[in-house]
Amino acid sequence: MSVDTLAAIRKILRGTPSSEEKLAELSAQVQSLPESELAYLMDSTPPAESAILFLVLSKEQALQVFAQASPVHQAQLIETLQTEQLSTIVTDLDPDDRALLFGELPATVVKRLMRGLSHEEQQMTASLLGYPKDAIGRYMSPEVLALPADLTVAQAREYVRERIDGPETIYVLPVVDGTRRLLGVLSLRELLGADPAAKVLEISNKAIRAQAVEGREDVVRRFRKSRLLAMPIVDSEERLLGILTVDDAMSIQAAEDEEDAARTAGSEPLDQSYLSVPIRKVARSRVVWLVVLAVSAILTVQVLELYEDRLNQVVALALFIPLLTGAAGNTGNQAATTVTRALAVGSVRVRDLPRVAWRELRVGFALGFVLGVLGLVVAGLVYGVAIGVVIGLTLLSICTMAAAVGGIMPLIAKRVGADPAVFSNPFISTFCDATGLIIYFSIASAVLGLN
Repeated sequence: MSVDTLAAIRKILRGTPSSEEKLAELSAQVQSLPESELAYLMDSTPPAESAILFLVLSKEQALQVFAQASPVHQAQLIETLQTEQLSTIVTDLDPDDRALLFGELPATVVKRLMRGLSHEEQQMTASLLGYPKDAIGRYMSPEVLALPADLTVAQAREYVRERIDGPETIYVLPVVDGTRRLLGVLSLRELLGADPAAKVLEISNKAIRAQAVEGREDVVRRFRKSRLLAMPIVDSEERLLGILTVDDAMSIQAAEDEEDAARTAGSEPLDQSYLSVPIRKVARSRVVWLVVLAVSAILTVQVLELYEDRLNQVVALALFIPLLTGAAGNTGNQAATTVTRALAVGSVRVRDLPRVAWRELRVGFALGFVLGVLGLVVAGLVYGVAIGVVIGLTLLSICTMAAAVGGIMPLIAKRVGADPAVFSNPFISTFCDATGLIIYFSIASAVLGLN
C-alpha cells in the first residue's frame, strides 16, 4: 500500500463519508488493495471508520478481511452494522472461529446469528461454546475426518476422497472404533504410501491427544514440543470430539505471548490492534498497575526515612542509591523473565522450585561478584576505600538476593494459580528496591560504624 493511497483512504474516513460520491471514491481506493493490506487497514482503524470501510468491500474481500480480524473486532463490526452480508459471512466461518466470535458478542446478538445457521452448524457451535474460554475445547474444530479402524488402506483412501471437502484438515487422520474412541492417528503421507491391503489400525501410530477441558496453554505447549500438524481432542472416555490444527495452535501461542509480555511490563493486554483501540482504553489498561506500583513504592520511601540519620552522617551514600536499586531490579527482572519463559515452554515446573532457587543464588552471586569488584574499585578510588567496600559488598548481596527472588516468584505464582508474568517484573522491582536499601544501609552501618 502506497503512503498516498493510505493517506487518501484515511482522509475520506475521517470525513465520515455519507454521499454516494464519497463512498464511490472510497470503494475505488480500496478495490485495488491486496487482502493483507485491507486487513491491516481494517484492524488499525477505529470501529466506526472500519465499519464504513467494510461496507464498500466486495463480497470476496469482506469474507477474507473478516476472517483475518480479531474476534473483538469482528464483534464490533457485527454490533455496528448488523447487515445481512455479515450474517452470511458468520455462516461461512469455521465452527471454532465462530465460537470465538460469539464469545465476544451479547447474548441477544448470538441468538439472532444462531438462528441463521443450519441445525448441524448450530450443534457444533453450541458444543464449543459450552467449554470455558481457556479450555482447548473452545479452539478445536469439530469438523474432523476420522477413519474407521476396520478399513483397509485402499478403502481408507477412497473414504478420504469422498469426504475431502468437509474437514478442516486431512493431513492428520484419527483412527477410531465404532464408538468414536480414539485408537491412533495416521498421516496422509503414511496412508498414501502404505500397502493397500493393510488395515489402517495396523499402520496407525500412538496418538498424542488432549482432553477438551484441558487448559489451552498446556495443550499448545505439548503440541509445539511434539512438532505436530494437528492434535486429536477427546472427552474423558477417549471419544474423539475434534482436532486442533497448527494454525489455531499458533494463534493461541501468539495470544499467550502477548499477554505475558504486557503483564511483565505492568500492563493489561489489548484485545485488538493498538492503533484501533481508543485512548481511554489504552490508559485504563496501564493505570491500575501504575497505581499499584506507586503505592508499593511507598515502601522505598519509608526505608529511606528510616535510615535518614545515616544519610546525614555520610552524604555520599545517597549518591549510590539509584545505582544499587537499579542493579537489584534489573537482576531480579532478568531472573523472573528467564524462569517465566521456562515455565511457558515446559522446561521448568513448580516442583523444581528448590533447584531454581539454588541455581539463581549461584547466578546472582556470580553477577554480584563481578559488579561488586567493579564498584569497589571505582567507588574506592573516588570516595575512599571504606565507601568502596560498602558498595562492593552491597552489590554482591543484593544481586544474590534479587536473582533468587526473581527466580522463585514466578514459580510461587504458578503454585497459587496466579499468572507468573503478573508476579514478575513490576512487583520484583519494588520488592528488590526496598530490600536492597535495607541491605545497603545495614552494610554501611557495620563498615562505617554508623549509628
